[in-house]
Amino acid sequence: MKRFLILSFAVAVMLSLAGCVPHTTGETEVGVRTRKLALFGQKGVEDRVYAPGATYFFLPFINDWNVFDTKLQNLDMTFSSSSGDRRTRDDLVFKTVDGNDISLDVIIAYRIDASKAPYILQYVARNDAILRDKVVRTVARSKPRDIFGELKTEAFYVAESREAQSNKAKEELQKILGPMGVIVEKVLTNDYRFNPEYTKAIEDKKVADQQVEKNKSAQHAALEEYKRKLEEARGEVNKMVADADGQYLKDKIEADVYNEQQQLLATAVKTEGIAESKGIQEMNNALSGPGGEVIVKLRIAEALQGKRIMLLPVSEGGMNLKTTDVNRLIETLGVKALSGK
Repeated sequence: MKRFLILSFAVAVMLSLAGCVPHTTGETEVGVRTRKLALFGQKGVEDRVYAPGATYFFLPFINDWNVFDTKLQNLDMTFSSSSGDRRTRDDLVFKTVDGNDISLDVIIAYRIDASKAPYILQYVARNDAILRDKVVRTVARSKPRDIFGELKTEAFYVAESREAQSNKAKEELQKILGPMGVIVEKVLTNDYRFNPEYTKAIEDKKVADQQVEKNKSAQHAALEEYKRKLEEARGEVNKMVADADGQYLKDKIEADVYNEQQQLLATAVKTEGIAESKGIQEMNNALSGPGGEVIVKLRIAEALQGKRIMLLPVSEGGMNLKTTDVNRLIETLGVKALSGK
């Protein structure tokens, strides 16, 4: 009996294998098996993820097979009908916090959490298309409207403001889609549009702002030019002052040197004058003494020595043409005077 049972089981296995059909997964796909009828174990969605790039064999009719692509996918919602997920206008239309109408192109980058593929099949969607169109798209067109609508109109011109709201939208979408087995990698914004009247007003304001900036730049340039010329003038004045100070110092030094020289000369002249006056005073003192007359006569004799002097004496009312040897006369007088002393 035991052998019979074992043989029966082996035959059943062989027969079942002979009737199995292959089920494959692509390089980025994971498979999920559903048992419609369970000979062994529980029926329903099997809590097992079949790995990518493999082939598996199951009996037909009593097993279902589903695959989910785990690669990164982009849900592109755009204004253009020639691009994006749909061939109609698909951008997000909403109002800014200050009441202006705006439309915004948004890209949602997401992927499936492979470990949650059985959960997705059982509770969320039975394939990628339904997951994308019915779940991800629905949430992605609702929550980002509220988040981007928190911005003021002017903030859409600032890339940092848009990026901050994109990160916030990613976090909010992940809170909603994460439990469903969807991982939101990124929320990206592309182009945005206002209503024509507001766009015209914005463009006019931009032109006016550009003109204001241009005028500010011109004013700044004029101010810098004035500062440059002022510095040049200051440099020139400082140079003139320095030259004048240098010339003044040079002239002062020369004047001081000349004054010193004149003072030294005056001192020398004064000293010489004092010495000369003392000499004269001494001479006067000597001449006024007993030997003064002798000195005078001696000086006269020294002065007349070697000189021939002719005197024409006048007598008897006319000129006496007799000559007198004055030199001999003076010499005789001088000798006599000296001998008489």
